[in-house]
Amino acid sequence: MLALSVACTAAVLAWLYLVAGHGGYWRTSQRLPRIGGEPDAWPDVVAVVPARNEAEMLPVTLPALLGQEYPGMLTVIVVDDGSSDGTGEVAARIAAGSGRTFQVISGAPPPDGERWAGKVWAMAQGLRAAGPGPDGYVLFTDADIAWEARTLRRLVAAAEGDDRDLVSQMALLRTATGWERVVVPAFVYFFAQLYPFRRVNVPGSRTAAAAGGCMLIRHGALEKAGGLAPISGALIDDVAMGRMIKRQRGRCWLGLSRQVVSVRPYPRLASLWQMVARSAYTQLRYSPVLLAGTLAGLLFLYALPPAGAVTGLAVLLAGGAGATATAALTLGAGLAGWALMSLSYLPMLRLYRLSPLRAPGLPLIALLYAAMTADSARRHYAGRGAEWRGRTNLR
Repeated sequence: MLALSVACTAAVLAWLYLVAGHGGYWRTSQRLPRIGGEPDAWPDVVAVVPARNEAEMLPVTLPALLGQEYPGMLTVIVVDDGSSDGTGEVAARIAAGSGRTFQVISGAPPPDGERWAGKVWAMAQGLRAAGPGPDGYVLFTDADIAWEARTLRRLVAAAEGDDRDLVSQMALLRTATGWERVVVPAFVYFFAQLYPFRRVNVPGSRTAAAAGGCMLIRHGALEKAGGLAPISGALIDDVAMGRMIKRQRGRCWLGLSRQVVSVRPYPRLASLWQMVARSAYTQLRYSPVLLAGTLAGLLFLYALPPAGAVTGLAVLLAGGAGATATAALTLGAGLAGWALMSLSYLPMLRLYRLSPLRAPGLPLIALLYAAMTADSARRHYAGRGAEWRGRTNLR
């Protein structure tokens, strides 16, 4: 009981640091900056959409991208990466009456001897088709992302007004099913804990990340970096993109949004499990040591406080001789840690318009994520590592 009491007290101290000193990761206040005025001249934007077997998604999302109320030139390029469901034909049919400059590129294998992650290679082909344009921007977005009509205009205004080389917004993920409501808000919460958005947004800070569904990047910054070749093997392309831009002293901004929405359904736990497990071990750089540390950290931060609270309460109710004071301390420390983690989860639940009564269940969700992370490592060693739309690893 004494050891458990000490451990729960340490967990409380860890949560005090996380809530008060870890870049305000739990807050949802990092929203697109409101810049006074708009650019005198709107730069050209080329939107690149990697798409593999997205014939069902594109009719839902592509019209919104083509219909953006953007005063400058907007060109949309869909890279059909070996689809078997007529993705390219569907995209061309949707764009036919839009009035936008549009093209579909049929994806090709990378040159012999070069190793590219599947999605990054599709992005690179779209970037090559965009051609030179140092004064404009490239917008990398996904086929499942739906856009409000003025979102691109606000993105470009923020990038121009605040002199940012990369402006990225975390898409609001779908929470229509029971399992989506359990897993999705925690997915964004844990991502923000790894990469506190406020720290990402501080020029010169070492924290770098982006959100792959919405990345507006200055074309000149991409050319300066050498295109996408430096991140050719990146299986987590958005984080790699943020790091690449920051390495050349570029200014990045990452925040949350309700105007950029992912409409991709994850109706069952299996599909959500796949979403997390496909890249979790990649994020840990395939390191067994980092895996062990991550699992231990999840148990220490999320499972230990409620376990201490339940154990302390049970001992007090049983009235064990000599254990009352220690049990009371264990109960208090456990409840304090549990309360802090629950309070830190409330803003994310509010963003997703979910009941605050879900917050105390965060320890169980963390255990679920620990299982997904362990399974991600198992898949890697079984030769079934990270994939994009059914294509595994590098090619």
